[in-house]
Amino acid sequence: MREEGPDDGTLEAGMKVRREVLGDAHVDRAQAGTSPMTAPFQDFITRTAWGEVWTRPQLDRWTRSCLTLALLAAGGHERELAMHVRAAVRNGLDANDIAEVLLHTAVYAGVPAANAAMAVAQDTLAELGVPEAQAAGEDEGEGRRGLQDGQDDGG
Repeated sequence: MREEGPDDGTLEAGMKVRREVLGDAHVDRAQAGTSPMTAPFQDFITRTAWGEVWTRPQLDRWTRSCLTLALLAAGGHERELAMHVRAAVRNGLDANDIAEVLLHTAVYAGVPAANAAMAVAQDTLAELGVPEAQAAGEDEGEGRRGLQDGQDDGG
C-alpha cells in the first residue's frame, strides 16, 4: 500500500491495531485486494478509524466493539457486522455479550435491524465455534463486566 497521508505515525499505529482487532489474515486479504482505486480508501481507514480512533485511550476495545456492533446493526451493514463479530470475540466479547448488545440495539434502532444482525452474529459465532448464548436466567454468571455500579446482586 502506498503512503497517502502525512508520516505522523497514524498509519503504523493504525495497522498495528487493525491487525490486533481484525487479525492478520483479514488485513492481509484486504491489502492483497487493494487496487489503485481502493488504495486511498485503505490508507484512510487505516489512519483514521484504526490509527486515530481505535487507539484513543478513553474507551477500551471491548467497549468499542460493543458500540461498533450496535452501530453496524442499526445501519444494516451486515457484511461489516460479520467482520466485527469476529473482532468482538477477539476483543473479549462472548456470545452472551453480543446477544445483549443486539437486544439493546433492537430497542433503539428497531427490531428488524437487530433481528438481521442477530442472524449474522449467530452464523458468524457458529463459524468460529463460539458456544451459543445462554438464555437469561441460565447459569450465565456475572459476565465479563460483572455488576455495574449501583446494581444489587439480589443477595
